[in-house]
Amino acid sequence: MSEQSRSQHHRPRRGAESGRGGRRSGPPPRPRDPARRVAYDVLRAVEQRDAYANLLLPVLLSERGVHGRDAALATELTYGTLRRQGTYDAVLETCVDRTLASVDGEVLPLLRMGAHQLLSTNIPPHAAVGETVDLARRVVGHHRSRFVNAILRKVSARDLEEWTAIVAPERDRDPSGYLSVVHSHPRWVVKELARALGERAKDAGLPRTEELLKAHNERPRVTLVAKPGRSKVSDLEEAGAEPGRYSPFAAYLPEGDPGAIREVRQNRAAVQDEASQLVALALTRVDAHGEDRRWLDMCAGPGGKAGLLASLAGQRDARLVASELQPARAGLVAGAVRRAPRDAGRAIVADGTRPAWRREVFDRVLVDVPCTGLGALRRRPESRWRRSPENVVELAPLQRELLTKAVESVRPGGVVAYVTCSPHLDETDVIVQGVLSERDDLELLRAPDYLDEVPDLAAGPEGRYAQFWPHVHGTDAMFLALLRKRNG
Repeated sequence: MSEQSRSQHHRPRRGAESGRGGRRSGPPPRPRDPARRVAYDVLRAVEQRDAYANLLLPVLLSERGVHGRDAALATELTYGTLRRQGTYDAVLETCVDRTLASVDGEVLPLLRMGAHQLLSTNIPPHAAVGETVDLARRVVGHHRSRFVNAILRKVSARDLEEWTAIVAPERDRDPSGYLSVVHSHPRWVVKELARALGERAKDAGLPRTEELLKAHNERPRVTLVAKPGRSKVSDLEEAGAEPGRYSPFAAYLPEGDPGAIREVRQNRAAVQDEASQLVALALTRVDAHGEDRRWLDMCAGPGGKAGLLASLAGQRDARLVASELQPARAGLVAGAVRRAPRDAGRAIVADGTRPAWRREVFDRVLVDVPCTGLGALRRRPESRWRRSPENVVELAPLQRELLTKAVESVRPGGVVAYVTCSPHLDETDVIVQGVLSERDDLELLRAPDYLDEVPDLAAGPEGRYAQFWPHVHGTDAMFLALLRKRNG
């Protein structure tokens, strides 16, 4: 189910009860306020089990039969709370007489969800407090529900603007801290995004960084890919989609469930961010200087880019090997490449750091390395609270090794695309330059030249990288470097 929003008060339907002698007939009654209960269960799972909201929420909505306005409210409460969690935590810290970290893990999602209703929706304050406290009685008990009631009544005493003036640092003195609180991102993330954008704290309050942070807190549109040779954008338009802005295979779905579209059900189309489509497309546009029959997607899970590459390979009489380390994800890849034109895609379980293939055998290699995912914070807002600078340090050796193995896997004259869904410079430029410094057989191509339809992509040395941005292109912040292996 695609993410939707709802900002008005909603009184949920009750389960029907009938029958003689007080006995219930038909299906069991729905729980009171199913929307808030689903949102609470997702938020708690995110906090306690590191669950991903975009995976768990649609499952719970389906399992519990929550549809329509209730589903829209549950979605708004879930994603809105996660996106604005940092702001709400700053407010709650002033309302709780102890550290927020000491608050019971079962109670904290209730406080955050209540704060979201009070500060960022049009739900009347009495309903926001009353419904959340009622839910608290049922999930954490009467005693702790009184604590929830007391804190939310303190929150309701001011609106968001008034609270911001109290809890946020002064912008002129601490622009990173101000943006961190106001736009709900960890301070270190704000600083690294500013660094990637080439802004410094003294640059009049980091205006471009602020635009990016705002974009992270907006609802992303659902983007579809029409797999070449299997469907067309016009097919998706007939299902209510609109043509994409840049990719020739993209379509935007304004509303509705993409799974209800025939082409998606039949694996002839899929959900895929437009930047993800374009970095794969760019690889196929580079002259491979010779034979062009063997392609490799080296870290293919869950299969979005592999599905597109397999379709493009089939149209050229080429073959794609899609490698993935985790068997479960390899199964997803196999589904994504299934029935590509001329059966051009094959998924295998393999470790990219210990390749199961010969050296210098492929004409084109895509290596979309594991990363912090800071480029997809619109879709996975909880990621901003899970990542730390230590994660960047831990991932760097793997990223560098995978790029090195990709270079070893491509033949002389062939091309490697290094891709991350993170704009963090230590995951992009630092990795690419590190590998370039160790080898004299690589040429860094100018990636934006292969994506002429997209403006304002150039980044890095002499503008040779392509960097997408949510606030500029309306896509995830995908990074692309194209490397050619020299002959001899």
